[in-house]
Amino acid sequence: MAKRTTPPPLFDLRSAVLLLLAFVIGVVAGTLTFLAGHNVPAAVLAGLTAAAAALVLLNRELP
Repeated sequence: MAKRTTPPPLFDLRSAVLLLLAFVIGVVAGTLTFLAGHNVPAAVLAGLTAAAAALVLLNRELP
C-alpha cells in the first residue's frame, strides 16, 4: 500500500502573518476613512493603499 504524503502548505507562517496584518491595517484605514467622510470609493482606495504599503513595509522590516 502506498504511503500518503501531505502536500506542502500554500503559505508559510511568516507569509500568513504578514498578509493578516496587512489585511487588518487596510480594514482599519478604510473604516476610518469612511467614518471621516462617508465616501465608499475613497475608503476602499485608502484601505487597499494602506494594505499594500503595510505589506511592503512589513515584508522589509520583519525578519
